[in-house]
Amino acid sequence: MENTATKFSSPENDEKTVERNPGSSDSKIDGSRLRLETKPVDEVGYQVEYVSGVKLAIIIASVAFSCFLVLVDNMIVSTAIPRITNQFKSLRDVGWYASAYQFGSAAPQPLTGKIYTHFKTKWAFLTFFAIFELGSLLCGVADSSAMLICGRAVAGLGAAGILSGALTIISSCAAPEKRAINQLGLVVGPLLGGVFTTFTTWRWCFYINLPLGAVSEIAIILLRIPEQTRKAPIRTILPKLHHYLDLLGFCLFAPAIVMLLLALQYGGNQFAWNSSQVIGLFCGFAANIVVWYWWNSRLGDKAMLPLSLVSKRVVAMAVFYQAFIMACLYGAIYFLPINFQAILNTNAMLSGVYLLPTILSQLFMAGLSGPMIMKVGYLIPFAIFSTVLMSIGAGLYSTLGPNSSSGKWAGFQVLSGIGSGAGLQVTIIAIQAATTGEELSSAMTFLIFGQTLGPAIVLVICNVIFDSALESQLPQHAPHINATAIIDAGATGFRAFVGEADLPGVLLAYSNSIDRAFYLVAAMGVMCGFVLWGLGWQNVSMKATDEQDGQDEQVKDSTENGITKANFISPRLYSP
Repeated sequence: MENTATKFSSPENDEKTVERNPGSSDSKIDGSRLRLETKPVDEVGYQVEYVSGVKLAIIIASVAFSCFLVLVDNMIVSTAIPRITNQFKSLRDVGWYASAYQFGSAAPQPLTGKIYTHFKTKWAFLTFFAIFELGSLLCGVADSSAMLICGRAVAGLGAAGILSGALTIISSCAAPEKRAINQLGLVVGPLLGGVFTTFTTWRWCFYINLPLGAVSEIAIILLRIPEQTRKAPIRTILPKLHHYLDLLGFCLFAPAIVMLLLALQYGGNQFAWNSSQVIGLFCGFAANIVVWYWWNSRLGDKAMLPLSLVSKRVVAMAVFYQAFIMACLYGAIYFLPINFQAILNTNAMLSGVYLLPTILSQLFMAGLSGPMIMKVGYLIPFAIFSTVLMSIGAGLYSTLGPNSSSGKWAGFQVLSGIGSGAGLQVTIIAIQAATTGEELSSAMTFLIFGQTLGPAIVLVICNVIFDSALESQLPQHAPHINATAIIDAGATGFRAFVGEADLPGVLLAYSNSIDRAFYLVAAMGVMCGFVLWGLGWQNVSMKATDEQDGQDEQVKDSTENGITKANFISPRLYSP
């Protein structure tokens, strides 16, 4: 009987041939051994490997815990902000504490995908995690508001690579576990921030990342992370690094976003909107974006953000939808604690507890909506449901006042949380249905980019609205006090020198100013209604069935060639 050969290749061994006789016992491949070591050979003959058992569990736990820390860090500062503004006299910088982190995460997001494409996944992930830890350290030791903002930006830069790396390291079959831990971070973040701020110091909101992060890093260092694609040696990449990573595109894009955020922050505060400084920043932003777009068009699919992907209607609308929904969510989560601590006079820990109606309702609905969408098959009904509830809930926030009952603010949060939770899975499923396997990774990176950049811009604008409104509201409702002194004292520090006669007026001014910021938050929910129609009426459940049928056929063909079905992993939904 004629012998056949099975070819294997790996980064260490370009090719290894194993002879076997189909009719002999030698032809029976040990399924358990193969499952531990290999996946099917890809199109270019590279033997893809994966891990199972205890090693897989440790890798998933370490990477998921890293994502958990990132999400906690993203949310933990929300309940600590009032105390931070007291110490640094920096109420005007409230928006920057969140936006710096979001921008640091958004700007390099498209670049991180290319880094993981060309460099070893394990060491790229560890490098980004080290940057995140450095940013946390800078925040913890910050002695000024500016230093804290810089630390938040550095932490965001590391967070961008951690999120992209997690999607690279963990295959889609591990996504449900990762998604659960990520969502847990939403719940724990504000609570931990409140506990640290109330019982120790707000600095422990950042210090806590150092020892906990070290545990994950050590575990990842000790384990081997298999590569899912063939990667060139680093010595061949470095001479052409600018070509592989599109560094020029990044250098054009990142400053453009910085200039936009600075223009929005300075306008109406440090400088007038028609001042040369603000106009110059807007002009610089526009010029950089035009040049970046030309450069992107010139590079084509090699660009940082390939236009072939951006031009896909469903992908583009999904990114916009995700940006608006996350802007609505973050706007509420960052300004509700100011309402609770400044107006209701709660401590940081209790303000974190008061956010649970939003977070738990969102967590519940996010877990429920995915299976429901796949059962119904259509996205737009769920997107409409999400938009309506989220917009109404966010709009009702603006009706809260100093004398509002707990039932009001809790009920409004549940309404908004159910709406935002229902919409979070919509974009992920839409992109999965609209892209091929080769495009999915880039499309998900683009989605993460949108969901971080949207809140970065909107939170800065919310802060500008809040500051401007407070400056005008204080003289109206508390004319006998120094408005500048009230603002400089911080979100809770003003109570130390405001008399009982003037306190109701100050609280009303604060409440009205926060309401103005909530107008923009509600507008972001309404904007979802304009872009959701671009998600299309494709039956996503039918596509999933077709893909599974195709995969089963692939399994059948591969099994005939001596590769077991255990090597194939069904695609799952995953959350960025």
